[in-house]
Amino acid sequence: MLHEVQNARQVEGEGFRRWFTDQYLDLIVWYAGDDASHPIEGFQLCYDKAVKERALTWRRNRGFLHEKVDDGEVMFAAKMTPVLVPDGLFDARLIASRFKAESGEIDGRIAKLVLDTLARYPA
Repeated sequence: MLHEVQNARQVEGEGFRRWFTDQYLDLIVWYAGDDASHPIEGFQLCYDKAVKERALTWRRNRGFLHEKVDDGEVMFAAKMTPVLVPDGLFDARLIASRFKAESGEIDGRIAKLVLDTLARYPA
């Protein structure tokens, strides 16, 4: 079940950020201002964290971007910094179903926005 990470790291110039996590999902929500009283500007939903992590990013003024997480693991070398790289298909219906099942304990307005947005993902 998703729960909020207290004191999530804030990045100057990105707006206020909230972070929710469980074993399968991470949800980062960005607000248009310096606290959660402002409108939501976008979110990033990371999924399948333990196996083949991918991330769907949605920004109000840019739309969707689906990427996989390159974890930086290279055999017999120092671990590199994880980065996002382009990825293929996104199963919006499957991830929406999983998110709905895991989001019962987070702010209902956030859960609704994420589900409504996933429903608009292009087929």
